[in-house]
Amino acid sequence: MVDTPQVSATPPESVHVLRDDEAGLRGVIVMHSTRRGPAAGGCRLWRYGDHAALVGDAMRLAEGMTYKNAMADLPLGGGKAVLNLPEGDFDRRKLFAAFGRAVARLEGDYVTAEDVGTSVADMEAVRGETRHVAGLPPRDGRPGGDPSPWTARGVFLAMEEAARRQLGSELKGLRVAVQGLGNVGSALCGMLHQAGARLIVAEPRPGVAAEIACRYDAEIMGRDSILDARCAIFAPCALGGVLDRETVGRLRAKLVCGAANNVLATPEDGDRLADRGILYAPDYVVNAGGIISVAGEYLGWSVDEVATRVHATGLRLGAVLAHAAREGLAPHRAADALARARITAAPTSPVREAA
Repeated sequence: MVDTPQVSATPPESVHVLRDDEAGLRGVIVMHSTRRGPAAGGCRLWRYGDHAALVGDAMRLAEGMTYKNAMADLPLGGGKAVLNLPEGDFDRRKLFAAFGRAVARLEGDYVTAEDVGTSVADMEAVRGETRHVAGLPPRDGRPGGDPSPWTARGVFLAMEEAARRQLGSELKGLRVAVQGLGNVGSALCGMLHQAGARLIVAEPRPGVAAEIACRYDAEIMGRDSILDARCAIFAPCALGGVLDRETVGRLRAKLVCGAANNVLATPEDGDRLADRGILYAPDYVVNAGGIISVAGEYLGWSVDEVATRVHATGLRLGAVLAHAAREGLAPHRAADALARARITAAPTSPVREAA
């Protein structure tokens, strides 16, 4: 499954097709908006059935980054790189060096970092060709490295805020169903366990699921069946599009808050959640911790500045939910409206160069 749209599609500023036969590079860089600054968003490496599916995913993810960066109040626009995972063996360093050259040709209008399927080592290969990359090993006390712990921290803080509003409760004792145990999902489980939540987990890799279950005394369910779990909170932390017309009707949770991008298959599915009395914490509001770390690394902020901004995630979600209540909107509609207002108000001096 690849990500499907949550925000309404608007045309990107540009789409750059990537191809390097020697390196096995096939993909695109989509720059959705540079209105607030350079288009920033990670590089995803995934296997797609065809080029149209790859481009469609990149378009949706790039638009989501525009909204995410605006709501996190970052001086950045939105973009995304999506590369097709080559069949069989391939030279990974050569692939990402070729990708780095493509990023360099955009002369700072696009800033890349890790995403699904990519790593710090991959970004180091990109750095050999361009300076417009983050997610590199930390140095001199500045942020850097894998940004997923920051993403997990922001989701956890947003979940605390949403649980207080929707359930009138702290997380202690609540059953939380976490779908997806990648870097972010696993880190989130650790935080939830420490907070006293009771965990249900789903992960297609049995060994990973078993390890997390043993470590945090969690119940294991299947990736699809976890949607039927008796729980207070559903936390989607895998790929997107998990909530559609059919699955929304199956949820027993009263709150949806997770790290996945584009959780809603369509905006109408967010309306269906609201009609059922299920609070949806908009994904691009709650999962911005990683891009905040990337921005801090690229723009020269301190670790303390990154931490302060990530720790405000719950406050940002609270502002969205308050706006939704005042205007009589579902939360995802309220977040979209606030994001569009910020995007329309272009900054006076967008950042174009790394610090």
